[in-house]
Amino acid sequence: MIDQRFLEPAEPHYHPPMTRAPSWFTGALAHRPASRSVEVNGCDVHYLQWGDPTKPALVLIHGGAAHAQWWSFIAPQLTHHYFVTAVDLSGHGDSGRRTAYSAEQWANEVMAVFDHSGGLGRPVIVGHSMGGIVAIVTAARFGEELDGAIMIDAPVRRPDPETEEGERGRMFRNPKTYPDLETAVEHFHLQPPQPCDNPFIVDHIARTSLHETPDGWTWKFDPAVFQRAGSTAHEYLADTKCRIALMHGEMSDLLTQDVQEYMEELTGRNAPMIEIPQSYHHVPLDQPLALIAALRAILADWQHTIPKQKLREMAL
Repeated sequence: MIDQRFLEPAEPHYHPPMTRAPSWFTGALAHRPASRSVEVNGCDVHYLQWGDPTKPALVLIHGGAAHAQWWSFIAPQLTHHYFVTAVDLSGHGDSGRRTAYSAEQWANEVMAVFDHSGGLGRPVIVGHSMGGIVAIVTAARFGEELDGAIMIDAPVRRPDPETEEGERGRMFRNPKTYPDLETAVEHFHLQPPQPCDNPFIVDHIARTSLHETPDGWTWKFDPAVFQRAGSTAHEYLADTKCRIALMHGEMSDLLTQDVQEYMEELTGRNAPMIEIPQSYHHVPLDQPLALIAALRAILADWQHTIPKQKLREMAL
């Protein structure tokens, strides 16, 4: 489980200098996705889609308190080879809310969205931060149904019962409501706190993270998504049943060297650990083009290679 203190939207300090967005970004946003939803265990789960459904399937999973639009400027860059789906996990974005949340339930949602999406074959799933933990759980529980899983800056730490107990007891405070959209956008900031050299991306994310209520503008996520049981992600990572790749920001405060070494230990050093230069935790916002290049590279390799497990099965 991602450390809750890093996801809590404390009083924001977002006042970026507005710079003109580059053409690759505006061009990507011009590719409007299809918007769909499916009911999963009594909750409507919303998702977005880009591209040709006859191409191999790619499912993108956002982080905690985020939503599918965090991928809206990345997904179109991958449609030349893939049919891309981005899910709003329950309690996030435009999906419904539940009385309780778990990574296992979210993994069910990922697979249900793919089944409903019209995608062919077995998908590759990609998750950032908390979405990376969901991808790990999905790869352990449904690995035989996947073609691979890529986790981006999703730290899996050594179990620490004392710390986890403190995390379970920490209540997520109520998100604030603002009188208008612009005031709300001014109060958006990233968690964990970090600089970002792409204010046009942060502005886009902020605006798509809000919705209007009778009382004003507030954040879309349900605070209850952080009230979950202690993490067993280390057990799931050790039990993944498909090809996996691990990515992290060069300057991330979460995926530190000791965390990287522990995750490599859990995977038997059988998964690439790919560093994205000049990036903090929020890799898709910090270095989107470098991330796209890294994803294209690993996906292209997976298109032309056979996992060791399959080679062993073929030899029997």
